[in-house]
Amino acid sequence: MSRRLSIAVVILGAIVIIMGVVYVYQGISKEMLVRDGMRDERVTYLLPREEVERGNVIDTAEEAQKVADAIKAHRRSIATTYDDLLKGGQYDPANPQHVIYTQAINLENYLYMAVLAYGLTTVVLTSGVTLIVIGVCLILLGLAINRLGSKVVGSVEVN
Repeated sequence: MSRRLSIAVVILGAIVIIMGVVYVYQGISKEMLVRDGMRDERVTYLLPREEVERGNVIDTAEEAQKVADAIKAHRRSIATTYDDLLKGGQYDPANPQHVIYTQAINLENYLYMAVLAYGLTTVVLTSGVTLIVIGVCLILLGLAINRLGSKVVGSVEVN
């Protein structure tokens, strides 16, 4: 009985480790996807001139959050809400204020989505590492159950 239990726990531990490795892989690969996408867009707003000249772009969650917040503040200086911008009318692509506002909201949303994606990749990566640790603990528990079971069986046979 203890042998079967220990094997089941070790197998469960191995499955949990495999799941953890998949989570870690997904977290890392999606973080790289987000970072590469941001680098392709080459957003440099609020970066010092020397950073831009070195080729630095907005490509981290912290930078994206800072820039998105700044764009939001500028956008709200045009109009607090989209309804305020239209003043009961319709969107007019010939109106520069309308165009600037919608361009700002698009970039702002893009940057906030990047912040969200970075946060999600961190959660997935952390979950993966946690699963790996749990899997290792399960394997060790299974091996301990097997060893303990062998000792109990051995001492019963001697008596």
